[in-house]
Amino acid sequence: MPASSASSITGISAEAAPHTMQLARVIGTVVATQKHPKFAGAKLLLVQPTTVDDQPRGVPLLAVDSVGAGVHERVLIVIEGRAAGEALGRKGAPVDAAIIGIVDQVDVTE
Repeated sequence: MPASSASSITGISAEAAPHTMQLARVIGTVVATQKHPKFAGAKLLLVQPTTVDDQPRGVPLLAVDSVGAGVHERVLIVIEGRAAGEALGRKGAPVDAAIIGIVDQVDVTE
């Protein structure tokens, strides 16, 4: 599989399995003084999903951060409300995407 077509850690396209972990890059922060009570104390970041070779893929997403990621860092995200909420320990929260890891390195062997 060409590196540019890989979008998730499992190698399955995001369209085929939206609940898999995916690579992304943090591109900004979001401040919301008024938000759902389940988000009290939660850090919101804007992330750009990427290919394995770190090229932008798709549209940016708003994600809840559970690992202390910062702008410009490469991260692991999960996109799917139930999985994202559970990953954050916020069951029932209206979450579409969650940052669940900070990527140190990606090695691809073809």
